[in-house]
Amino acid sequence: MPSECWRSCQNKYFRSTRACHKTRKNGGVGAAVITGYKAAIADGMQVIVKIDGDGQMDPSLIHRFIRPILSGEADYTKGNRFFELQDVKDMPAVRLFGNAVLSFVNKLSSGYWDIFDPTNGYTAIHSCVAQKLPFDKISKRYFFESDMLFRLNTLKAVVVDIPMQARYANEVSNLKISKIIFEFAGNHFKNFFQTYFYNYYLRDVSIASFELPIGFIMLIFGIVYGLQRLFTIRSNRHSYKPWLGNDLRSQYTNRYSTVAGVFII
Repeated sequence: MPSECWRSCQNKYFRSTRACHKTRKNGGVGAAVITGYKAAIADGMQVIVKIDGDGQMDPSLIHRFIRPILSGEADYTKGNRFFELQDVKDMPAVRLFGNAVLSFVNKLSSGYWDIFDPTNGYTAIHSCVAQKLPFDKISKRYFFESDMLFRLNTLKAVVVDIPMQARYANEVSNLKISKIIFEFAGNHFKNFFQTYFYNYYLRDVSIASFELPIGFIMLIFGIVYGLQRLFTIRSNRHSYKPWLGNDLRSQYTNRYSTVAGVFII
């Protein structure tokens, strides 16, 4: 953590029963959270709650996050700022759009189709589940929350969204979209194929194990074949006769292959 935050933490908590842990270097939000996880596990904690220090998360909601874990309904809980419509109206438009896109992409890469708001930092986890996480493999920077969902899916952990309302003031985010967009895209792409391999080949084999590759092949064939036909038509537009049998069969082949590929996927 930054040195000024560390000094403030020392002055406020070191004389109480609480503890502060300092990382050797600023490794990012993920590195800081993992340091806290390891310390909580070593201290024998049962449930580990993580709250960001930007003032946007209400500590009075902690009981909502730990209750499903203590009752055995969940292994990991996370906040969802999109659950109530009246809460969404206070969210900046850019952040609203960005989180909606990230939520859809994260559904693909993590395998949790009923989870929304993947970058939400208000979380709680059972220590038994935390102990099984590969801390050395989890992203240490801004992709941490999204990568956590992927890692939890590999453990078959139950994840539950907790409705919450974020507090927005005049905070200035250090997150620069231009710097992380390619990192996020690459990591989601990698996690998607790992999730698919783990769930449909390594741990189980079902009809879906064959449907997805067949669907991709048909979809790619339809797109490539359609583009090839388009270029051919454009280069021979003066002599092109769409009513001829070969051209009609080509059109149907392209359309059916593309549509069938999408439906199979």
